[in-house]
Amino acid sequence: MNQSVMPSRHRFRWSVADITVTAVIAVASGIVFWAIGFIYAPIGSVLDIVPGASDLLNGFYYIAGPLAMIIVRKPGAALFAEMVASVLEALLGSQWGGAGTVLPGLLQGLGAELAFALCAYGVWNMAVTALSGALSALGGFTASWMLYGMGKSGLVLTVGIVCNVLSGAVVAGVLMWVLYRGLAGTGALERLAGGRAAVKAAAPVVADPEA
Repeated sequence: MNQSVMPSRHRFRWSVADITVTAVIAVASGIVFWAIGFIYAPIGSVLDIVPGASDLLNGFYYIAGPLAMIIVRKPGAALFAEMVASVLEALLGSQWGGAGTVLPGLLQGLGAELAFALCAYGVWNMAVTALSGALSALGGFTASWMLYGMGKSGLVLTVGIVCNVLSGAVVAGVLMWVLYRGLAGTGALERLAGGRAAVKAAAPVVADPEA
């Protein structure tokens, strides 16, 4: 057997820890999604002094996929997390209704997944995580447009998509990367691929005495 192929063959295999942590991220995110619904209208109405700017809040709806992916680092983690989170949000009583919650969750998860898939699930850094948040935002915006946006003007849609992508990249991307690094620094992720990678990256480089 060619041992050199073993790491690439098995590095994407899900463990019980991977499944458990992804589910925990999904449940926590679903509760966040549901809670955001209580403040969305009052804060959004202020932001909508510039029509469409309330979409700056939407980044909080995109956090599950990028966060699960950079921690677990398994294909399907982003989609799994976003779908479970959106279903939980709907069950808790989302203001958007069932279809208005689950459909965005599906497209958001696919968008978040795509960023890492484009890198063959081999590049794990803040830039790719920010791209994951931005593509998740594009998925969420597409779902919102399909459900509610048909009658909106081109200007409102333009402002909305810009605010979505910006919020997704910053909140679901950069902030989730910072959160991941903080969690990894505590040792809480040591059983997961993301935690092991963080430990390896933080390890001091030992100089070769013969160099």
